[in-house]
Amino acid sequence: MSKDNTSEAGASPKDIPDPKGAGTVGGPDRKARVRDAAAKAGRKRRGRGILGGVLSAAVLLAGGAGVVAASAMLPAAPGSRAVEAGLTDVPAGRNTMVCPGPAVLPDGAATGTDAQFSPVSRTARTMLDALVLSDASGSLPDSKVAALDGSNSKVVSQAPEKKPAPAPGPPVLTGAAVSQSTNRTMMLDAEPTEEQQAATAAVGSYSASDGDLRGLAAAQCQQPSNDFWVLGANTTVGRTALLNLSNASGTPATVNLELFGSKGRIQSPGSRGLLVPPGSSRTINLAGLAPQEEHLSLHVRSSGGPVAATVQQSVLRGLTPGGVEHLAPGAPPAETQVMTGVEIQDAKALRELASQDGFSDAVPALEITVPGAVDAIVDVKLFGPNGQRALPGGGAVTVKAGSVTELPLSGVPGGTYTVSVTADVPVAAAARTVRGLKPGSPGEFAWSPAAVRLGSQHLLAVPQDGWRFLSFGVPEGRATVTYTPVTVDGKTGKASTVDIAGGTTAVVDIQAPAKGPAVAGYIVSASGDPAYGALIVGRNGEPGVSVIGIQQGALGHEKVAVTLGY
Repeated sequence: MSKDNTSEAGASPKDIPDPKGAGTVGGPDRKARVRDAAAKAGRKRRGRGILGGVLSAAVLLAGGAGVVAASAMLPAAPGSRAVEAGLTDVPAGRNTMVCPGPAVLPDGAATGTDAQFSPVSRTARTMLDALVLSDASGSLPDSKVAALDGSNSKVVSQAPEKKPAPAPGPPVLTGAAVSQSTNRTMMLDAEPTEEQQAATAAVGSYSASDGDLRGLAAAQCQQPSNDFWVLGANTTVGRTALLNLSNASGTPATVNLELFGSKGRIQSPGSRGLLVPPGSSRTINLAGLAPQEEHLSLHVRSSGGPVAATVQQSVLRGLTPGGVEHLAPGAPPAETQVMTGVEIQDAKALRELASQDGFSDAVPALEITVPGAVDAIVDVKLFGPNGQRALPGGGAVTVKAGSVTELPLSGVPGGTYTVSVTADVPVAAAARTVRGLKPGSPGEFAWSPAAVRLGSQHLLAVPQDGWRFLSFGVPEGRATVTYTPVTVDGKTGKASTVDIAGGTTAVVDIQAPAKGPAVAGYIVSASGDPAYGALIVGRNGEPGVSVIGIQQGALGHEKVAVTLGY
């Protein structure tokens, strides 16, 4: 384990969820009843709202009549007038991104194990691939990669001493990239250029072809936040979930966790007041907070300094590794969630695999969490390259308030899909992808977090090894997505465009060029109806797979409303 981590080891589909559990799924009749119930509830709520509004209006009119009459007879105070809140520019700040650290075994994992099957990998490697983009004039910002405490610093780009004059014609973007191995939790720091926040992206990836943690784990490096969600954790037998909290700021962070399981909220005294000092990271074994939870979602909130977090999830079925992954935060709870890059293997082979003891989680699935106090009525749709595919159990599901429900996504033809979730209350969601169909052979899995809508100039860094695909999904309407490569020597290549019909998924092969500089990343933009994207990466000759979400684009200068008063 690296020096900037401290470890706290805690206490040691094939069927559709049961109606008495976290959620229920039904066929057409059930779906119709769910929608009728939703419509009836809506009418009741609207009726109550109208009645309450009429009564409130009557009271306000009765009480306000005298006030209006009195105010009409009194002169206005000298100089009194309504002043609207003005908008004030907020200077662009430093852009910091924290990357997932090396995958580690929990404390005590190396003791008492089979001598012929070492849990320690001899081929494990952790890589950092970072990319920084210039502004419209071609000027790069000051940027560097370093450990959380500032050590092991390496310059990625340097700002020019004098900003060049704008050149005629369209903007010329340049980049700077770095790819290096590491054994620590790293961060990418970039200073603003003029009034614009620097455009940066980075990916942290782990790979191993032996040991208990055999597989591939990759995730986008993230901007620290005070509030986010992570889904997909599992603390049952043979599953290990380690929460890694990192504080790259100069202020101590106090972290509180809200834990949600299939039976509701999980109360754990050790989930609150977790201190993460400045420039450090902390690792917590989630089995000590929520043991034997097959479906575990985390709401992470911090006061003081913002934090970045991933959950290192691994599976070991007896002596056979079942994969490893970095679970990353997705979009916050909303009434619409979209995940793309969801790979589904052969339906028959998946059924046979899921029937084996200990392989119930070796199938593609969707996890939905309801954070509020009202049950969610959810409609799930699956879109492939050829359009929508019907789920065998139907797309209607009711998820109990404060709980997690898993909906199997198997039973459709193999391919890459986009999953759309719509609900009558805000929900959080993520989708699981699996690789490997033989019970006695190593398997692998990945989680696709809820994506953000694509807009203008999203920067995406890509790992240099293995195979890579871009997946774009458009639930409704039509959208055009443009992706432009940025090579390791900082040059931007020719832009490519894909036109995507609503209700479909487009998959783009972005294998390394046969000659010339390697691709360090892509600039992705979209126009038209809402579009969503992800990067799917894997290893040649291995079942390893990871799905990397495309993050928000770089922010320009922001404005906030400022109200003067006392």
